Amino acid sequence: MSDKVIHDAPNFLKQIIEKDIESGKHNGQVITRFPPEPNGYLHLGHAKSICLNFGLAEEFGGRCHLRFDDTNPDTEDVEYVESIKENIKWLGFDWGEHLYFASDYFQQLYDWAELLIREGKAYVCSLSEEELREYRGDFNRPGKDSPYRNRSVEENLDLLRRMKAGEFEEGEHVLRAKIDMKSPNMNLRDPLIYRIRKTHHHRTGDQWSIYPMYDYAHPLSDAIEKVTHSICTLEFQDHRPFYDWCIENLPTPGNPHQYEFARMNMTYLVMSKRKLLQLVKEKHVSGWDDPRMPTLSGIRRRGYTPSSIRLFAKRIGVSKAESIIDYEILENCVRDDLDASAQRAMAVLKPVKVVIENLPDGHVEEIASSLHPKKPEWGKRTLYFTKEIYIEESDFMENPDSDFFRLSPGKEVRLRNAYVIKCKEVIKDSAGKIQELRCEYDKATLGGKPTSDGRKVKGVIHWVSAQKCIEAEVRIYGRLFKVPDPENVPEGQDFRVNLNPESLKITPHAKLEWSLQNAAAEAHYQFERVGYFCLDSKDSKPGHLVFNMTVDLASSR
Repeated sequence: MSDKVIHDAPNFLKQIIEKDIESGKHNGQVITRFPPEPNGYLHLGHAKSICLNFGLAEEFGGRCHLRFDDTNPDTEDVEYVESIKENIKWLGFDWGEHLYFASDYFQQLYDWAELLIREGKAYVCSLSEEELREYRGDFNRPGKDSPYRNRSVEENLDLLRRMKAGEFEEGEHVLRAKIDMKSPNMNLRDPLIYRIRKTHHHRTGDQWSIYPMYDYAHPLSDAIEKVTHSICTLEFQDHRPFYDWCIENLPTPGNPHQYEFARMNMTYLVMSKRKLLQLVKEKHVSGWDDPRMPTLSGIRRRGYTPSSIRLFAKRIGVSKAESIIDYEILENCVRDDLDASAQRAMAVLKPVKVVIENLPDGHVEEIASSLHPKKPEWGKRTLYFTKEIYIEESDFMENPDSDFFRLSPGKEVRLRNAYVIKCKEVIKDSAGKIQELRCEYDKATLGGKPTSDGRKVKGVIHWVSAQKCIEAEVRIYGRLFKVPDPENVPEGQDFRVNLNPESLKITPHAKLEWSLQNAAAEAHYQFERVGYFCLDSKDSKPGHLVFNMTVDLASSR
């Protein structure tokens, strides 16, 4: 795909910002923010939002804030904060000095809550949780006013201050905005502003016994930071009227506007934090960073590159229309990136020994081969051609089909970067299992040279020296789910029924070319004719190398 196509992918938000700058809105400033809740690990859906918010700010000479919306201490943890920061930087973005937390504004948010009470726009409600649901109504039935809606300003202030002081238990009281219980928009039916939570907060400790609701803290945090374009996904569209109500009814220093775009849905994935946590807890995966998971920690361990994720975000664009992105688009972005950046190497995952009979015992021939066929400046690597080599089990067929152009009895094949060999004999054990293949090589054919008599040799296979190779564990990762829409299940079942039992295949004793003994932790390698691989960042160690398959080669191979 050309750069022009990539950059021209639809992005209605870019068009909005261009018009705002042209009209002088916000004095031409562009300030965005990425506002994660620190209650889990980031996934591919977050990556799209990160690329969007930081990318737009960068493109228009603005800035993007990183703000943690840490208003629910029950589910938040410093571990998640640090993981989010690390993954954003891994993607290639930096918030500079603009790191914020909603908890930075707790006192201001509380002061504004008292202001809303004094102006008759908020009240303390003492309905139980069940009563709150009943009074709120539903989409077919209007809500009805709480019996506590007309408490006096003095009583409301007294109750709120006592809530703050910790005098009441959780659930005894809440603070609500006084808007319209008959509104067709459920989010305007006197939404909650504060609730009691006697939980230790990862930043403020036990200072607070009440915490602001997300829908109250979020717009006001945007306004405090003078965000100009508050970008979120479509499920917050119905929340926008309350977002605007908060800004309009309080003396905020900024006047942000909320814009919604369609969240990213992808085939073969689930991206619900709750469901991902379920997979972790039930040990369907090894953890949040399992390379089959759609978390950024997982895809990073698998070997997906930051540049491939940024490329993916550009290719899919931004719109308001819900759609499902084919996972193959992401894999193609990874392939495009790694094709240009990955060193070449050879690895035999299911080895069959080949003995080259017309080579002397102890023969070791060094063959120089490029690290990348299109990048001569990268230099060469050394292959070792010896009397015994390994080839892939699937590259030999004793009784071949007519369209099989690899090795078979009496037939020839070319070893990549080396010689043409011909199979002379198949050695089997008593059970009929192939032990080794006896072959001869054509000395005139080194490095792709033609045979001396002009014979046509169609097949080319990879190989490694049996004497000069390393052994490694190779993990082949497939898709975690076996169907494109994992959440489409028969009644009475759930998404787990669609888990792919073949999503991980381990080859414990693969044979790899000698140069890979010095494989670098952050490097990527194309195992020729197999796929792209990297060292596993968690399990690989000196003496026990573990390679993860990042993505296979294009299906047209």
